[in-house]
Amino acid sequence: MSQSNQASRRGLMTAGLGLAAAAAAAPLAVQAATPEAAAKPTTSRAQSGFVTTRDGVQIFYKDWGPKTAQPIVFHHGWPLSSDDWDAQMMFFLLKGYRVIAHDRRGHGRSTQTDTGNEMDTYAADVIALTDHLDLKNAIHVGHSTGGGEAIHYAARAKPGRVAKVVLIGAVPPIMLKTAANPGGLPIEVFDGFRSALLANRAQFFRDVPEGPFYGFNRPGAKVSQGLIDNWWRQGMTGGAKAHYDCIKAFSETDFTPDLKKVDVPVLIMHGEDDQIVPIADSAHLAIKLVKKGTLKTYPGLPHGMASTHPEVINADLLAFFKA
Repeated sequence: MSQSNQASRRGLMTAGLGLAAAAAAAPLAVQAATPEAAAKPTTSRAQSGFVTTRDGVQIFYKDWGPKTAQPIVFHHGWPLSSDDWDAQMMFFLLKGYRVIAHDRRGHGRSTQTDTGNEMDTYAADVIALTDHLDLKNAIHVGHSTGGGEAIHYAARAKPGRVAKVVLIGAVPPIMLKTAANPGGLPIEVFDGFRSALLANRAQFFRDVPEGPFYGFNRPGAKVSQGLIDNWWRQGMTGGAKAHYDCIKAFSETDFTPDLKKVDVPVLIMHGEDDQIVPIADSAHLAIKLVKKGTLKTYPGLPHGMASTHPEVINADLLAFFKA
């Protein structure tokens, strides 16, 4: 096709889109102009905002749904943001729940902190958020690093704040290989993460979702470029210093005391082909430590299974919430 024909075609497409938009907007404009529409009060159940922590950090959060409904709080993985929970937030919002998700400090739209990027402070930030929203009887769902944050918070939460906890592909009890955890990953693995982040964070944040995170490196995998691009977008929104520090937080924190302390039902969900957080040294150990635990594993599913298979994960979450 010639350049002139291409330009003509683009012009027609642009004009068509403009006409379609105008046609769609016209009824809305007429409706807004009527006295009934103008007099009718508008209310929104979907809100977002910031809560300020004791050290002055701004934590971004979304708070959608009826404020009288049971809250579900979602904790995202490294180095992502609350946007990683879109498939779950919308699903449970439409089921009538109140859904909340925040960007961990240094991640997403929250302050790009250079300090406090460790689990004790992450949990304190969640306490600030739950106090600010006065959340009671909440279900906390954490993926990967967020699973560590969720259980660390639940072990410190005020009575009545937490009803249930879900750990999806989560890092507890501890990822690092130690004398007490001989099946863990050697420190060199996490040093490699740090080196790759320092060398070229933008490329590293392509390599992870294109490969092991979603299992797109497996033969026959159905690759979603949208998921890859969205992972990269979320990661690059956060701060390099916070992301660097968080590698130590998610790999070296020992969540064993937290798992033992939490006295509410805990559902542990893990993909059997998780290449980021191997199941043998995470879910299979964590289930032995919790008081009221249920383990559900998924043959062939990857670390990011809540995004690659939301229809499977959401259905199981809903069943646990209602149980």
